[in-house]
Amino acid sequence: MNTNPHESRGSTESQQITLRGPAELADALPFMLGFHPTDSVVLVALHGEHGRFGGRVRLGIPRSAREWPSTAEHLAECLVEGCARRDTRPDGVVVFLCQDPQPGETGRHVTERLRPFAQRLRTACGELDIPVYEVLCISDGLYFSYVCPDTRCCPPDGTPLALTGTSVMAASAAYAGIQVRGSLREMEERFKPRASPDIERQRKALNDAASVIVPQVLDVRPDPGREEIREKTLTLARELMRRYGGPSSVAEGPAPAAVEGRTWGAAAMERDAADDALIDPDEAAALILGLQDRATRDRAAEWMEGPEGAAALRLWGVLARRCVAPFEEYAAAPLTLAGWVAWSTGDEPVARVALDLALDADPEYVFARLLHQACNEGLDPESLRNCLRQERESRTAAAVETRVRVRRAGSRGARSRTAGKGGPAAGTRPGKSAPRPPRDPAATRAGRRGTRSGR
Repeated sequence: MNTNPHESRGSTESQQITLRGPAELADALPFMLGFHPTDSVVLVALHGEHGRFGGRVRLGIPRSAREWPSTAEHLAECLVEGCARRDTRPDGVVVFLCQDPQPGETGRHVTERLRPFAQRLRTACGELDIPVYEVLCISDGLYFSYVCPDTRCCPPDGTPLALTGTSVMAASAAYAGIQVRGSLREMEERFKPRASPDIERQRKALNDAASVIVPQVLDVRPDPGREEIREKTLTLARELMRRYGGPSSVAEGPAPAAVEGRTWGAAAMERDAADDALIDPDEAAALILGLQDRATRDRAAEWMEGPEGAAALRLWGVLARRCVAPFEEYAAAPLTLAGWVAWSTGDEPVARVALDLALDADPEYVFARLLHQACNEGLDPESLRNCLRQERESRTAAAVETRVRVRRAGSRGARSRTAGKGGPAAGTRPGKSAPRPPRDPAATRAGRRGTRSGR
């Protein structure tokens, strides 16, 4: 960290960016996360003499003030422990509180309402011997500092945020190809059910499929029906993935906000609607219920890279949006798969959003918890990719060996059946009878005499 407590350095793959003052810190936050956080508390670790940005944690701001002390302690511990496992403990922390005003509020009202939470966060980090250099509240297009005493740069009524695309961070990010999507709320909406004329059809399809599939998925006894459902689910998933031939609708290409004046959220919603139209309610229900089987879900996780991964990510997004009430908990499986594919393909913002929503749907979903922790700690997904590749290769090799054995057994059985039916003896040519043994003249005459005496 520099001597100026408001100066820090962000970095891209090819350059370093020096940020001076709370205004540039506030403007840098969406570029660090990949989206505009809404209703969020974000802690960013600082390392070294110049305050290099490190690990970060984000969580929704608890609605109840009674949860603020425990939340502050939890966030501080997660940040410090995650940084220590990956590299070194932080040398400092910057805290951001982002929340839109409620009806009748202003940005300053939000700042004052959240002031006790900001103090709790400072105290929690201090108890871990980590200094907090800045705490900013961002609300209603303004930023407010809980730390800076200089009212000239941080007046009590707030300071307007920089216009979009005009800051040094925005220019550097554009040069480096870093994209900021819409708000966190818009990103979350892409994975949530939407009101539509087909919502009742989807609910009925889920209810019908659940009555058939769930008992077999939950039955711990060996059941050939479960394996049949598993293969049907995976076959259907492959068929649906073939319907998505273009770039993924979730992991974006060029910024859609720049197209025809539409906002990022509006353009994303249009693409999602096109994806939704490719799958009918019965197909979606069969896949959602089939993915509740852990082995089926793990097989589906192998579609994680390249064009196959892009198609899978679109499919998991559609299935998450089809988990209408009262089947919201079933969304944990497709959301976790979406988070895994996004993380595997390098789209950490989408990965974090999808995994957060998976844990909202089912806080005890183990696969989502493990992925969420690994992603937030900045681990490399390649180790898990290698495990899944090896699993697929082993299963493919075993299937080939089984087919060879079956083919060999079938050939032996065919030869055995042919011999048992009086087929041609070995060493003879097809179409000709076997040669008769030579006759003994004496035995022939004796046989004739016996015949006559018998008569």
